[in-house]
Amino acid sequence: MKASYEDLRTVKQLVSETPFLTEQKLRWYIFNAETNGLLFAIVKISNRVHIDRVAFANWVESHRMAPANY
Repeated sequence: MKASYEDLRTVKQLVSETPFLTEQKLRWYIFNAETNGLLFAIVKISNRVHIDRVAFANWVESHRMAPANY
């Protein structure tokens, strides 16, 4: 399987694409990723953190209080 990294974003990039998110809040989510379930969306290379934006969106959606009725 060939890996695709087109959906990886830095913290600042993801914050700029996500209106409800602040950099401080995203960093808090990353810091607590082992306990909040976000760990699967994080790619850490050296000291640089990248977030898979699709996996992050799925994580956010998993916290929806009620199913979406579109």
